[in-house]
Amino acid sequence: MSWKCENCGELNDSIAHRACWKCKKPRFGPDPVEIPCSTTMEIPGRLVLESKGLVFGEAILGANIFRDLLAGVRDIVGGRSGAYESKLREGRDVALTEMMQEARAIGADAIIGVDVDYETVGQSMMMVCASGTAVTLQKTS
Repeated sequence: MSWKCENCGELNDSIAHRACWKCKKPRFGPDPVEIPCSTTMEIPGRLVLESKGLVFGEAILGANIFRDLLAGVRDIVGGRSGAYESKLREGRDVALTEMMQEARAIGADAIIGVDVDYETVGQSMMMVCASGTAVTLQKTS
């Protein structure tokens, strides 16, 4: 889901980011609504009443040449690439947030059977895809 920056008018592609890509001005307004997500086919302590259908979230992120060079050096000398780990975390957060928004938009209370996949696209792009089944849950008393 996209949003328009009030400062520069730039159309930003995900509400998971709290600042504009172009001018870096923080976005104000409500945070994305998180709903329960599970990799299993149930939410512990809750009964699934209805399946609303499949929901998805995707993020494609570019890596830059400096990050690639630093990661290559880390591969040679050993250790973890904090830059790539940070980028993967960012992609996962965007994909999961978009999936939750899609579920909320169709009236779901939770998402079950969540799967997150990571792929490379071309030489310097990373793709993160999240999918699951949006469901409604029995109300707790």
